[in-house]
Amino acid sequence: MKSDQRKGNPWALLPLGLFLILFIGSGIMTGDFYSMPVLVAFLFSSIAAFVMNRQQSFHEKVGIFCKGAGQESIMMMVMIFLLAGAFSGVAKAMGGVDATVQLSLSLLPPHLVVVGLFIIAGFISVSMGTSVGTITALTPVGLGVAQATGIDVALVVGAIVGGGMFGDNLSIISDTTIAAVRTQGCELRDKFKVNFLIVLPAAILALIILLALTSQYEVTLDAVYQIEWLKVVPYLCILVGALMGINVFILLGSGVALAGVIGFMTHALTLQQFIDAISQGMAGMQELALLCLVVGGVLELIKHHGGIDYLLYLIKSRVRSKKGAEFGIATLVSVMDLATANNTIAIVMAGPLAREIAEEYEIDPRRSASLLDIFSSCWQGLIPYGAQILGAAGLAAISPMEIVKYVHYPMLMGVFGILAIIFGFPKLKK
Repeated sequence: MKSDQRKGNPWALLPLGLFLILFIGSGIMTGDFYSMPVLVAFLFSSIAAFVMNRQQSFHEKVGIFCKGAGQESIMMMVMIFLLAGAFSGVAKAMGGVDATVQLSLSLLPPHLVVVGLFIIAGFISVSMGTSVGTITALTPVGLGVAQATGIDVALVVGAIVGGGMFGDNLSIISDTTIAAVRTQGCELRDKFKVNFLIVLPAAILALIILLALTSQYEVTLDAVYQIEWLKVVPYLCILVGALMGINVFILLGSGVALAGVIGFMTHALTLQQFIDAISQGMAGMQELALLCLVVGGVLELIKHHGGIDYLLYLIKSRVRSKKGAEFGIATLVSVMDLATANNTIAIVMAGPLAREIAEEYEIDPRRSASLLDIFSSCWQGLIPYGAQILGAAGLAAISPMEIVKYVHYPMLMGVFGILAIIFGFPKLKK
């Protein structure tokens, strides 16, 4: 552990403070935390970063900004985001999402309908890499189940949100996973294994709670579902390939090609539709890719002006152990997510500092990446102004606050994340 930490400059953190004031302030004033685009808020933040430290020329600051934006880890993250978007776009266009939902519902025992919706949401979210997309696809199904059985709508929707967050947290192609592993410098499959061991007990306990809450209802499902096994194959190949350790660029590129070939074979896609799906999928990731570049540049200026050194000094002055440093990482990303209502952005912002803390206290990168993803996902699944609960509430026509009390899994994920820090679980080999 290093002992020569500089005190740094607290004023260098002013750009981050400005970002939080703009983003949170606009959310409070308008009642909509998505009224201020995050990229716009960070552009104003970058102006503040350029204005600081008049001893350096503007040209020198541009060089520092570009150095931060062009870091290898950030550029790889951008490329992975774009490839993941292309895969998701093609897989969805050829009917992969609908096929996955139909297959899952066809295998679902009627008396385990709500428990099954949690599992389905987890599987779809792991496959698609997005909790929001999963919740959007499944909430209408859950609404129909609730109306047919008399089960509380909020309970059914809460199960779907919980399952969506479970899958999103573990998905190999999720933007949160990509951001976590790239900022911490570890492999996707290694982070998956550590993350899975921590959250599995939370998922099992959430299923037991759902089973207990719904055991009194008599449920029958009369619908006949059309099963298209072939269209589920690309998702399974991505998951298996990632766990085998195949290079992520090769894996996602092959996934795009495989989804396209299956689309052609089943006549779900034409060549033009295939090209359009790739374009639309990548376009959906463009704002996030640009945000990574801007955040990287702003953080490099903040670091150059002494802001990162000050945060490290502040944390070190209050932390006395490795466990304390892990709690520091968990707190840092939690605060970022509560402020931005976006777990990916929270990880992108907190990741570089978390890596500094992890190196300072010799925390395994697989562990720091897991902590970033777990605690950002925990809060993201609970905040009533987050996209997940807001989207589910809108589709189900109920209040977001009605759903929050039934989103058991994110609550338990946070609890087991804390327990993992306290007991040092799981034990990792070098």
